Amino acid sequence: MSQILDSLPNGENDSILCCYVNATSEIQIARITNIPNWYFERVVFPGQRLVFEAVSKAQLEIHTGMMASAILSDTIPCTRLSLNPPPTVTDVKETEVAAKKVAVKVEQREDVAIKNKQKFSMTSQLMQAAVSA
Repeated sequence: MSQILDSLPNGENDSILCCYVNATSEIQIARITNIPNWYFERVVFPGQRLVFEAVSKAQLEIHTGMMASAILSDTIPCTRLSLNPPPTVTDVKETEVAAKKVAVKVEQREDVAIKNKQKFSMTSQLMQAAVSA
């Protein structure tokens, strides 16, 4: 996702796509201030969905109230707002099980290939013996 005004700092490889929804009836200000050399601030209207890209260690601050008296009402780790959450333990286990099944199939195919090679070798030897006799 392209953010022309607030592109992520150089050298940050762990970007995540995030979504925050203002479920209140008040205008909010969403800010990220804990990332060096990067500043992110957006106005989020009631009911609005804010989709943005951030680094995984970013913290989204939500300020609610009038502009002159806005108070910090919440701080949310961007990893909790991720649209593509990291794999869970279940995902990792399922991947490991699938990998083991593939490994077993590969071994079975290798065994079949070795047996076929042995059969071919024996057939070749028998044919050579028949031709020699």
